[in-house]
Amino acid sequence: MSRTLTKEQVVELFAFHERQWNIITSTNVLEWNSFPWPMFKRPKEPEELTTVAISAYVLSPHYPSDKSSKDRIKEHIRRWHPDRFETKLLPKVKEEDQEKVKEGAGVVARGLNELLTRSNINNAFA
Repeated sequence: MSRTLTKEQVVELFAFHERQWNIITSTNVLEWNSFPWPMFKRPKEPEELTTVAISAYVLSPHYPSDKSSKDRIKEHIRRWHPDRFETKLLPKVKEEDQEKVKEGAGVVARGLNELLTRSNINNAFA
């Protein structure tokens, strides 16, 4: 059963995810559940990460920032970009979770790049 989050729950989730980013950068051992996957419902598997769900999260009207949609997407791309993610964070992931986390991060990065492309196309015709 799917439930809709209230505005307050969404705002708290964004704050929680921001705290998670601060924690994982200083943590030595990470696992799948350590990561603040950019979705409102925590995914259990990489297959649950979808561009639609990522878009709903990143482009939420309750996102705690006055940044433009495009800047929000870019901010997330910086966090999830394979060059950075695979050198800084993936080595800290427990071996049994590494492939799953790498796949999930790749799905997120591709989804964010797709959103950025759409944003650029929409801006070109605005």
